[in-house]
Amino acid sequence: MRMIFSLWVGRSMGWLLGCASLCLTAAAKPNSPPAVKDSLPPSVSAALKQANIPREAISILVRPVQATPDAPLPTARLSHRANAEMNPASVMKLITTSAALSMWGPDFTWRNRVFIDGPIKDNVLQGNLYLKGSGDPKLVVERLQALIEAVQQKGVREIRGDIILDGSVFDLPARNPASFDDEPLRPYNVAPQGLLLNFNALLFKFTPNPTRGEVQIDSEPPLRNLQWSTTAPLSQAPCQDWRTQLKADFSNPDFVRFNGTYPLACGEQKWPVAYVQPQSFAPRMVHAMWQLAGGKLSGQVRDGITPARAALWHEAASLPLSEIVADINKFSNNVMAQQLFLSLSSQHRPGQFETSRAMVLQWWRQNFKDQALPVLENGSGLSREERSNALALGALLQSGLHS
Repeated sequence: MRMIFSLWVGRSMGWLLGCASLCLTAAAKPNSPPAVKDSLPPSVSAALKQANIPREAISILVRPVQATPDAPLPTARLSHRANAEMNPASVMKLITTSAALSMWGPDFTWRNRVFIDGPIKDNVLQGNLYLKGSGDPKLVVERLQALIEAVQQKGVREIRGDIILDGSVFDLPARNPASFDDEPLRPYNVAPQGLLLNFNALLFKFTPNPTRGEVQIDSEPPLRNLQWSTTAPLSQAPCQDWRTQLKADFSNPDFVRFNGTYPLACGEQKWPVAYVQPQSFAPRMVHAMWQLAGGKLSGQVRDGITPARAALWHEAASLPLSEIVADINKFSNNVMAQQLFLSLSSQHRPGQFETSRAMVLQWWRQNFKDQALPVLENGSGLSREERSNALALGALLQSGLHS
């Protein structure tokens, strides 16, 4: 018998300690009568007591899966505070991704478009080139490289003007990346953008070279005028908190320094870091990658708006929604979830959080009218305001299994 299992655990102060949403396959005796257990199993109660987690801080629902979509919900096998409103953290991504799949279908794609506003002769554009963002949640380095190469192969290799980045598909308020938890360099705090490139984050790779007594440090994607310490001394220290031992300094947007040592025992490691100057990440990345692909640029790369007179030169589709949803939920990617959430309201006008909230709530009322409305903020769970309960989550999972 397949069963839905929803477990939310919170601290007494209101913070979420952990959460899981799993579809389990369990063995059951034929014709075994469904029974609701109002009390927690002794082993669970003992584990909570040992961890100093109050029973009032958790919410649990265990329910068999519906045989058909139209069948009534089976009786829960275990229910503990299942209707308690909790901060769902990343479980909120299930609501965002389910709504998107329901509204658009798994084959939906974002369209990344390139426009020009001048004539082309001998592979030279006499004017500006515009890269108009679509809200694509996963326009990463490989996909941007493919887009740039396609533009150049079609006949634009030199631009006698500017490259203008247009993120106007979203209408967003200014946001301090340190506002949530004072950790602005953590990739989970990256803010959404109409033209989001590579999650606005750098990836540092550390490869020890014992012969030379140093670790080789590489970085991607390329950013114009960004330099970094390419090596650091190796140490014989145990591989504990190696990031602290490196004594990294990310404060200078032009030079990342690693002033410490790297433990040989750590082997190869990777360190993703949100770029310290978010607004310049996309211009630096596009400039560097345009030149690395062999392109020439007489002007600069800057933010702006695509004029109505500009002509479409190239269009590239994103990954399909089904793959985007898989990444969002598997890796709990906050900025991808927020890109998707905002995209829901961006098809005919600039996407806004407020409008997307209204759309998702309308979808919820239509599909889960018997369940409490979720409290939405940005659709990713990176919020102190968002709320839902295990009963609602269980109904959502039941629906998803039959979609």
